[in-house]
Amino acid sequence: MLLTLCLFLVSAGAIYLACEYFVNGIEWLGRKLSLGATATGTVLAAFGTALPESAVTFVAVIFGKTPEARDIGVGAAMGGPLVLATIAYAVVGIALWRNRARLRRADMQVRVDHQRLARDQAWFLAIFAVKVGLGLVAFALKPWLGVLFLLAYALYVWREMRSVDTAPAEESLEPLKLRPHQAEPAMRWVAAQTVAALVVIAVASRVFVGQLEAIGLALALPPHLVALVLSPVATELPETLNALIWVRQGKERLALANISGAMMIQATIPSALAIFATPWLFDTPLIVSGALTAAAIVYLWWLFRRGRVDARWLLPVGLLYGVFAAYVGWHFIR
Repeated sequence: MLLTLCLFLVSAGAIYLACEYFVNGIEWLGRKLSLGATATGTVLAAFGTALPESAVTFVAVIFGKTPEARDIGVGAAMGGPLVLATIAYAVVGIALWRNRARLRRADMQVRVDHQRLARDQAWFLAIFAVKVGLGLVAFALKPWLGVLFLLAYALYVWREMRSVDTAPAEESLEPLKLRPHQAEPAMRWVAAQTVAALVVIAVASRVFVGQLEAIGLALALPPHLVALVLSPVATELPETLNALIWVRQGKERLALANISGAMMIQATIPSALAIFATPWLFDTPLIVSGALTAAAIVYLWWLFRRGRVDARWLLPVGLLYGVFAAYVGWHFIR
């Protein structure tokens, strides 16, 4: 147990440090590719940090030898969006509130392209509604519909790459950590730092999830409770830490774009893999997960649609994950 706790803490620290290097590298990569801050967050950062949890779904649904093993992939495809729509957004609100003096944000306003984020929430909600709807019915052609989710993500990326930011520009970039004394580092160093950080994030995340599952077993927690509640929090840790780091730098536009882009990936790519390889039929906990995720997205859409968001208004969505955890705990322990 002592070794498990040590690995748990070391892997968590490694993820945080790697995220520091990743967010720095991805900002430079966005500049090298002439992308705006929002596209950098929604496409580059989101795709990179979503790889670990997408890999979890892929391994579970493609190589899982039992229905229970494949169910882990389905749970990951549903749990990831719930964590991002609740905990990750709440973390942004808390970070802005705690750093308001250092960032000189007395008004507590979130400085982002509100209409663009509202549009992203609407896109996600439409795709997510189809995703949950498919989990309630069974028919022969369902596996083929996974292709539609892949096409939806491709369309989203195309739209993001063509969009122009309307929000104010972010602060100037910090020097690349691998080349702190160079004003304009070469592309090879930017790519090397970004890829190396991503590899560390992926490896440390797998170790972190493994130790979390071991702790759950040691505490005699039901496996479904660990799979549906604790594991999604662990697999979405990179996105949450990225958001925390960017918000502390006063770059909430990148933070929220990263979360929004990761949510879109979680709504499409892992879901497509699971629809291809499993019956994609939901039990009650998964239906509750879908309902709470939809409720969080509707609330976020309403906030951003108004065009003015106080950081403290992001905090309530975090409570929805507590509701889900309490329900799953009651469902499996009773």
